[in-house]
Amino acid sequence: MSSGITLSSATRQNLLSLQDTSSLTATTQNRLATGLKVSSALDSPVNFFTAQNLSNRSTDLSGLLDGISNGVQAIQAANQGITSIQKLIDSAKSTANQALSTQITTTGTAANDYAAPGSGGASVKLYVNGTATTATIASGDSIDTAKDTTGKKIVLNASSAVEFATTTGQTALGFAAGTGTATADKYGTGNTAASNSANLTVSGVDTRAKLADQYNSLLTQITQLAKDSSFNGTNLISNGAASNKLHIAFNEKDTSNLDVQGQDLTADGLSLTSITGNSGASVNGQGKFLLDTDIKSTLTKLTSGSDTLRTASSTFGSNLSVVQNRQSFSKNLINVLDTGASNLTNADLNLEAANSQALSTRQSLGISALSLANQAQQSILQLLR
Repeated sequence: MSSGITLSSATRQNLLSLQDTSSLTATTQNRLATGLKVSSALDSPVNFFTAQNLSNRSTDLSGLLDGISNGVQAIQAANQGITSIQKLIDSAKSTANQALSTQITTTGTAANDYAAPGSGGASVKLYVNGTATTATIASGDSIDTAKDTTGKKIVLNASSAVEFATTTGQTALGFAAGTGTATADKYGTGNTAASNSANLTVSGVDTRAKLADQYNSLLTQITQLAKDSSFNGTNLISNGAASNKLHIAFNEKDTSNLDVQGQDLTADGLSLTSITGNSGASVNGQGKFLLDTDIKSTLTKLTSGSDTLRTASSTFGSNLSVVQNRQSFSKNLINVLDTGASNLTNADLNLEAANSQALSTRQSLGISALSLANQAQQSILQLLR
């Protein structure tokens, strides 16, 4: 319903201009306050929903970055474990080489004259480095023997561990009988060894046995270190099962990903076995680094273990490079998405500030124009007075 008030054309036009200016001022002030030129779908449906999609994808990728970062750390933990295990293997090699360089000898002079009949000497059962042999020791068939200056007592000088099967064999050659308890089946079933004669000194065997124990301790440390090389519950070097893998998603639909397969780099996984009292599966009593051949076999296994570690390190290094590259790519892509969303919705504050100043000036001019438009009516008022 009309108010019944009649405005001149000029006044009405100026009033409409002031209303437009006021509306633009309100819009500009809102943009300055929020920093957005598109704050709802009503402002610009295309820009609003496009920016929302970009922001949503940016958020999804930001969530994946945590998983990628954890993947990087898990692989680095595995690589650190490999580096430390390699140092332990180097120590194990040094221990084995030390055992190999430790000379085993048996030396001594018989307490009594050798009086066995016959030029061939007395045949006795011996264990040379744990291997049973029947030797005519007086004539030097198996080990280096000689006579002392009297020509009556045997002098033994062997580059091996020599033990007698019986005390009878010891006394037959003039050596004092061992007084300790014989070791039953020391070198396998039926191979009992008499206690050592006081006339003979065996050196190097105990040293090698202690080095074997030291080697075993290093293998334990290798296994423990591999099991401790985990990050956030993920361990890539303690289990080679197919189910032990690290899955890293690179996009929000998981259509781009990487599976890092775990490996067993414990002592067992590297085929490194403890040194026992036997040289192999059979009970022969020749273990504890007694035999040079066993030590050399151990060194071969250690070299193979080192090769396995190098291969694993190369594999993990390649995977780490891929994951770090995708991590960098995702960070840059998130920045692109956020920038794109901002470009669609953010206001240019410099422009809006200039608009605010211009609208303020326009509003002042509009008020002045409205005042001028009303001057004609004011002149009539003066006449009426």
